Amino acid sequence: MTTTYLHDKFLSIILKYQNLSKPVSILIAISGGKDSLCLIKLIEDFNYINNYFYNIQYIYIDHQWRTDSKQNIQHLLNYIGMTNNDIYVYQILKIHMSESTIRKIRYQIILKHAAKYKTQIIFTGHNQTDQLETFLLNLIRGTGSEGLSSLPFIRQINNNIQIIRPLIHISAGDILWFCHKFNLPIWSDKTNYYYSNSRNRIRYELLPYLKVYFNPKIECNIINFLKLLSIENEYIKQNAIKLYIASRHSYYIAIHYQTIKDQHLALQRRVLNIFFYYNFNKCLDSNIINQLIQYLYVQNQEKTSIIWEDLTINIYRNWIYVQ
Repeated sequence: MTTTYLHDKFLSIILKYQNLSKPVSILIAISGGKDSLCLIKLIEDFNYINNYFYNIQYIYIDHQWRTDSKQNIQHLLNYIGMTNNDIYVYQILKIHMSESTIRKIRYQIILKHAAKYKTQIIFTGHNQTDQLETFLLNLIRGTGSEGLSSLPFIRQINNNIQIIRPLIHISAGDILWFCHKFNLPIWSDKTNYYYSNSRNRIRYELLPYLKVYFNPKIECNIINFLKLLSIENEYIKQNAIKLYIASRHSYYIAIHYQTIKDQHLALQRRVLNIFFYYNFNKCLDSNIINQLIQYLYVQNQEKTSIIWEDLTINIYRNWIYVQ
């Protein structure tokens, strides 16, 4: 079997990951593009030599956005069939939805499948270029520091499932070279060239423009910035979790706001986000967070209520609680 520097890089990534020190079951989210085919090749070659994964499953989500989706599925079935591993195809029936909505549904399907089949690790084919594009997209949308680094190498979903992006530090150019070297059958997706898609416009217009007219090393600089940002975010996140545990009620869905009142604003915002995401699977918008923090400093003994979506958020007697 011919090996390349990408094989060596993939090997070093897997071996230093402590949870893969024994055989595990993995689920690989794929499409027919170069990233997925590169990931398939690397995983199959790695497992052929090391036999780390006792169960490999592939999953494909059909958005039905393309007229050639059926042909693409058949192409993947033929290719995965050569690996002797299972592939599961899910189809989203309602096709007229936004890209962000589709992304949420896609992750929900993948996570439900992983839970059903007791899969510990989910691999995705996101690469370094995806990370750059996501950073610029979220920056334009006005996200916070956590949103800017929203494609980490590892994402812990729960005690049993993790998402790993083993290609996240590999450029799209290196992946394309790898696919050409091994003559991997890349399925060309014409929707990747529609400029109505913001990500495509960033890929083909904004990033090249920044490289030519501002800094030819803009990609390297952004990647270095994201690495530093990820370290700082992790520090704030760990402290916010500790503060949330210290402030939450032992029985009711409530947090003791006097406990978080004297903490830094960054920790206050994180604790409130954790509280609503953990209990209601909802992300607070900036307006609600600002209102809640403002009420923390109002010396008022009367109960204050804020209506947000289907929740009534109450602030009363040192507690923030929800009805």
